[in-house]
Amino acid sequence: MKSVNPYLNFNGNTEEAFKFYKSIFGGEFVILQRFKDMPGAEKMTPPNEMNRIMHVSLPLGKVGMLMGSDAPESRGMKVAFGNSVNISIEAESEEEAMRLFKGLSDKGKVVMPIGKQFWGAMYGMCTDKFGINWMINYAYPQAMG
Repeated sequence: MKSVNPYLNFNGNTEEAFKFYKSIFGGEFVILQRFKDMPGAEKMTPPNEMNRIMHVSLPLGKVGMLMGSDAPESRGMKVAFGNSVNISIEAESEEEAMRLFKGLSDKGKVVMPIGKQFWGAMYGMCTDKFGINWMINYAYPQAMG
């Protein structure tokens, strides 16, 4: 397996959500396509959905990609947010873990405050202001013995 990438669906606010994620993770969008960019869009897409996001991808670190789209009901899609999906991020340092957790939990909900855990890691869980669940982990280097 080369990589696993989380793909998020939203109810019309993908652009707002991905601008928020970009402000936290940095980087530039690799792809940002709107429904109006699709060939034949005027025949398949209602006018109020033309400017919505068909696909967006944002690099996460060195190998991952956060992807998403709006899920228009006109195409038979219905987004229902729940607790069945979490995005787990392995940070490269305590500082990065704290920064990511602070940014993602801002105006969201802290499920488990970030802190040192018995398994040798700094870890925390939160739900961001868009209803997406995040798990932030930084595994401390193990002492060689």
